Amino acid sequence: MTALRSPLNSASLDRRQWVQLALAGGLGATLAPAFAQAKYPNKAIRMIIPFTPGGSADILGRAIGHELTTAWGQSVVPENIAGAGGSIGADRVAKAAGDGYTLLMGHVGTLAITPGLYPKLPYDPLKSFTPIAWVARVPNVLVVHPSLPVKDLASFIAYAKANPGKINYSSGGNGSAAHMTMAYLAQQTGIDMQHVPYKGTAPAVNDLVAGQVQALFTGVPAVLAQLRAGQIKASAVSSPQRVSILPDVPTVAEAAALRGFEADQWYGVVGPARMPADVVARINAQINASLKSPAILERLQNEGAQPMPSSPAVFGELIAKDLARWGKVIKDNHMTL
Repeated sequence: MTALRSPLNSASLDRRQWVQLALAGGLGATLAPAFAQAKYPNKAIRMIIPFTPGGSADILGRAIGHELTTAWGQSVVPENIAGAGGSIGADRVAKAAGDGYTLLMGHVGTLAITPGLYPKLPYDPLKSFTPIAWVARVPNVLVVHPSLPVKDLASFIAYAKANPGKINYSSGGNGSAAHMTMAYLAQQTGIDMQHVPYKGTAPAVNDLVAGQVQALFTGVPAVLAQLRAGQIKASAVSSPQRVSILPDVPTVAEAAALRGFEADQWYGVVGPARMPADVVARINAQINASLKSPAILERLQNEGAQPMPSSPAVFGELIAKDLARWGKVIKDNHMTL
């Protein structure tokens, strides 16, 4: 008499049959999340960068995308969607499916400053996104054209006071972090300057180098090459401490006795609202691991950016804190576009 073979003893069962048997045996609740997590990512991921190429967001977004591509073997495709202080690209992500395949290189301007300047944004910076990972903190640096007769921040402020409205400063656009930082400095020191907005950081830097404008207060990565080439001069950084990549450049608080002045930029990855917790955890873990790798650590430090590996919760708290902080600055100073 031939013994009956149990299908559980069959070596010929494929993976699908094993899953079906597990589900039938009541193990679905245990196995399903594991299989779901193992499947991510199984296709290309879009990394929306809500600014033009060449700026700090673009530099950092592409660096993180490269690290994720290398780690996962799935392409992370950067896509620049600029306009309205980053809100056009951010809105594209807010309306995307929350499956982890559309991400945003978020920025202090897009998530914490723009909402105070655009009261009718199509997204809510807190409710429309899922915080995933804080990538980097980037101090701003005040840079000037060599033709401007100033040698440091104190003489810059003195010159601006003696020549109200004669200094033209550029930015990556109305409501950008560069615009807000310079406006904040002007408000704190009582100086009067003319704002010249551009469609992105790169053209704002290019016209500074060409002498079409005289000053710019923007992220260190965007102007580091020009500083090293001697095309522009650095006067001060916006961070509480000096920046390792520019050790001889004082802070605004040091150079102008403005205690507590701080206006750094920050960058981090967010996704659409209601993303699966396991997908968020996986992206966060991989970005944090990438930020600790020697290759990207050296690259970020060379760019003047400080890596900030942390949890999604910590990044979410940062967004909420700076949203309130910059909202108050905008309101108190009656800033409008």
